[in-house]
Amino acid sequence: MQNDVHSTPSLAEAAHWQARDLAVLWHPCTQMREHPDTLPLVPIHHGEGVWLVGMDGQRYLDAVSSWWTNIHGHAEPRIAEAVARQARSLEQVILAGFSHAPAIELAERLLALAPRQPGRAPLAKVFYADNGSAGVEVALKMAFHWFRNAGEPRRTRFVALENGYHGETLGALSVGDIPLYRRTYAPLLSECLFAPTPDSYLANDEKDAESLALAAADQLATLFDRHPGEICAVIVEPLLQCAGGMRMYHPAYLRRVRELCDAHGAFFIADEIATGFGRTGTLFACEQAGVQPDFMCVSKGLTGGFLPLAAVLTTQSVYDGFLDDSRERAFLHSHSYTGNPLACAAALASLDIFDADDVIARNQATSAMMRKRMSDIARLPHVADARQLGMVCAFELTRGGDKKTPFDPALRVGLRAYRAALARGVILRPLGDTLYWMPPYCVDEAALDLLAEVTRHAIVEATACA
Repeated sequence: MQNDVHSTPSLAEAAHWQARDLAVLWHPCTQMREHPDTLPLVPIHHGEGVWLVGMDGQRYLDAVSSWWTNIHGHAEPRIAEAVARQARSLEQVILAGFSHAPAIELAERLLALAPRQPGRAPLAKVFYADNGSAGVEVALKMAFHWFRNAGEPRRTRFVALENGYHGETLGALSVGDIPLYRRTYAPLLSECLFAPTPDSYLANDEKDAESLALAAADQLATLFDRHPGEICAVIVEPLLQCAGGMRMYHPAYLRRVRELCDAHGAFFIADEIATGFGRTGTLFACEQAGVQPDFMCVSKGLTGGFLPLAAVLTTQSVYDGFLDDSRERAFLHSHSYTGNPLACAAALASLDIFDADDVIARNQATSAMMRKRMSDIARLPHVADARQLGMVCAFELTRGGDKKTPFDPALRVGLRAYRAALARGVILRPLGDTLYWMPPYCVDEAALDLLAEVTRHAIVEATACA
């Protein structure tokens, strides 16, 4: 029995594939003991735009863009055709000593689209990796190695934000601050300096989002003062801490990060893996602060959700710091599938769609529709905060809507909401007790109506235990 897109889904087929799955697969970010009872396991048959169709025939609105990757919709025909066309020509070639047109063309286009800051040399070089975590590893290693080559071996420290997330390989995990992911592996991780988050969640009449951001930046400045000549780079998720609960912050913080890095001779690494390619309202989140990083990591939406690919954009100055007759001074990091032609072709097709469909302008209209549908949910008694940044909306669930009174974790309110929404055909994968919307950009008004209705029902049902 094969998963043929032309076959007719059925309950029997769904049960068949679920049993086969549980016999052999170990799923990511999952306590497998919870499958399939506490945490439903849903075999998917095929995708159509914002919809995933289960093997039982149930349609599911993909409100989380399949882990934030699918930006144009499932089975998008223009990307599918680009990948198929490339597969008939060249599927893979080693990128050490060889090259190919899709990798070159994609690098050219990414550099042309990258954020620009007046008075700064533009981002000028692209290094490919396989996924977001690997891209972060590349940026961290490049930053450290550049200072070593420059004769500054004391610069070994990285600064990251509290509540930040940059991936789950050991280097990326070292600069992350989500205890659920970090705690177990702490003995294996490199030391990192964590700066207070500029999170706007606690903004109020006395202290607005910008004041909170600037106060956090002052504390970052203190870290620099305490470690003169030791900090290699600061790494942040611009404007949106995704895995940290979709927490959002004011662009003023990014401007201060850029100023502080310049003042203290450190690099600024922007992790745009989840925030890039239109998700926050601009092509890249850094644009909203008017800043340009020294390294920019992109992945997830880069290929429109079709294939794994990451890219690290950096400056000519960083690149030049590795040029030498010595191989020790070269950047010898490598991945077998670096710059894979199929993935690059998918990314090029995705960028074509941004142009052809005027995606950024369309997203602005869609964001307004999302904002309108948030209002009723925001008034529910156990919603402490309803926030939005571009195509991302988040709902913080707390007891009585008090920001300082979270639900008892044992109640698993987020999981209850997830199950309630899934039963009604909407995928709302929670981050703790935070629900969020991050749908593909092709979502229409009817789908948004369903999303809002189901989210409201799910919250009411999940918080009935309060």
